[in-house]
Amino acid sequence: MIWTIIGIIILLWILGVLFEIAGGLVHLLLVVALVVFIINMIRGRGRS
Repeated sequence: MIWTIIGIIILLWILGVLFEIAGGLVHLLLVVALVVFIINMIRGRGRS
């Protein structure tokens, strides 16, 4: 599920860069997705 969300956000980021759609918002979403991914990786390792 997380990979699907990350893929969609990266796709939106690429479209935003190419067509300059909602410039700052797309970059903000990408940063949020990256932070969530890192948090999930850290929590996943801590449980093992």
